[in-house]
Amino acid sequence: MLLEDWHLTHDVDDFLARAGDFLRSRPALHNTPLTDIEKLRIRRPDARGPITAVFGWLEFGGEVHAIFYLTSRGRLGLTPLSDEQTEVLAAHLAVLGHSPANVIADHDTASAFADSWQRHTGAAPALFWRTHLYRLGTLTPPQPRPEGRGRLTDGADREDVVRWCREFCVDVGEQSSIDLIDAGSWDDSRFGDRHFTFWEAFDGTPVSMAAATSVIGGMVRVDPVYTPAHLRGRGYAAAVTVEASRAALAAGATDVVLFTDPDNPTSNALYQRIGYVHLADFAGYRFSYDAPAAG
Repeated sequence: MLLEDWHLTHDVDDFLARAGDFLRSRPALHNTPLTDIEKLRIRRPDARGPITAVFGWLEFGGEVHAIFYLTSRGRLGLTPLSDEQTEVLAAHLAVLGHSPANVIADHDTASAFADSWQRHTGAAPALFWRTHLYRLGTLTPPQPRPEGRGRLTDGADREDVVRWCREFCVDVGEQSSIDLIDAGSWDDSRFGDRHFTFWEAFDGTPVSMAAATSVIGGMVRVDPVYTPAHLRGRGYAAAVTVEASRAALAAGATDVVLFTDPDNPTSNALYQRIGYVHLADFAGYRFSYDAPAAG
């Protein structure tokens, strides 16, 4: 593989024209690039406005084999790469002077890039995210079904949705989203473009919540699922996830996916019971550029 096999652009439309079919070829595995790049596409200043992100695709033999994107906030996203491909990309980005704040990819690719990036730049990687990726097989509603019903939220539910998303972020330590919510920048948070479903008691009180992305490339990602602590253990999370998954299928999704915490056996078992199947493991590394030299 040659360095020239990597092609870079700031033009998201050109990038999608060249690499869009590749991204859509494996929508479950590529779910994060699909949603991240779509958000970058629709949020540019205007139809002709510039995007400060960098997009790249690996092409040889007349086909695209991998992509990367680096946002203005320093998030580097990668599709699966071999060790050799990862090494070449890290060297290329280092020569170009890029300084990603973090990398997110499947576990093997993220780990290989973190190692390569440290060799080329001296930046120390620190693992900050581990997750399992599940894809929906046959949707299986929980038995017994908890009392209540599911419904899509509307504008009147905004206060509860925002409050519960913040509580979720506190639970998982997602400080960047807490900062955006507290600053009133809901639309800039990762929740701003989601569709929310409540599971509510028969008196109309919400007891659990699930969010989902729009359909992109045939894929919907369910994220997050949240039940307040005092209401857990009653089957509400399973019920609301089924409702959100059912809505995704009704909207035309062919691949419905979600991420889970590997250290939470309860949630992993729950999603498997309702029909989700483990597909892959993902990881994220932060980079520190002021680490002291070894010696």
